[in-house]
Amino acid sequence: MLATRLFPARQLRSLSRGLSTLSSNPSIKVFPNRQAPNSHLLTYLDTTPPNPSLAIGTTTAVPPTPNSFQGNPRFLSILNEVLAKHAAEDPGLKSQAQAFASPGGFSFIQSRSGRNPGTGAGGASAEGGAGGAGVGGWVHLSDARNPPDFGRIAWPEDILGSVEVDGKGEIIGNFQASGTYRIVTNEGILGLSPFLQEKVIARLRQEEKKA
Repeated sequence: MLATRLFPARQLRSLSRGLSTLSSNPSIKVFPNRQAPNSHLLTYLDTTPPNPSLAIGTTTAVPPTPNSFQGNPRFLSILNEVLAKHAAEDPGLKSQAQAFASPGGFSFIQSRSGRNPGTGAGGASAEGGAGGAGVGGWVHLSDARNPPDFGRIAWPEDILGSVEVDGKGEIIGNFQASGTYRIVTNEGILGLSPFLQEKVIARLRQEEKKA
């Protein structure tokens, strides 16, 4: 078990039984990486010892940085599979689709004729203008670690993917991964909505039982 005294309190928080978690995201546990010295496993699961194949990734620094973090391709694959199945059910994304498809509000929607979720954090006018104009398009699911300002879209590295919506703001298409998302950026580590995080953890526990 990782002793919390190894890291400053501002970087980690300790649970009652000594398990350490990231202060920026207490749902992510920190374990020593037995496969490499001076390295740590980051995982949603609290099983001891942890299963490296289900870890989010490894890091040589806590908190992790883009330079210290090495992602686990299997975790990213699981994450995208869960999002493909459940992103359209996420209350926050559904509310976003409804609110920003309305004629009275700015929109994160990209018109169907020009979908390009990796264009950067631009103004709403670059992503379909004010409201959906009854045309529909694409709404982006972005990481909670660095939410965009109202009326703007997230940076490509913060966009998990997109879903298609109709002119009324109803989600009608499947989730499509952006291909530009990064689990760790200078703004922090993976931050999902409570709904989606629960789905990811449930899937990881299913995979853990198979091991």
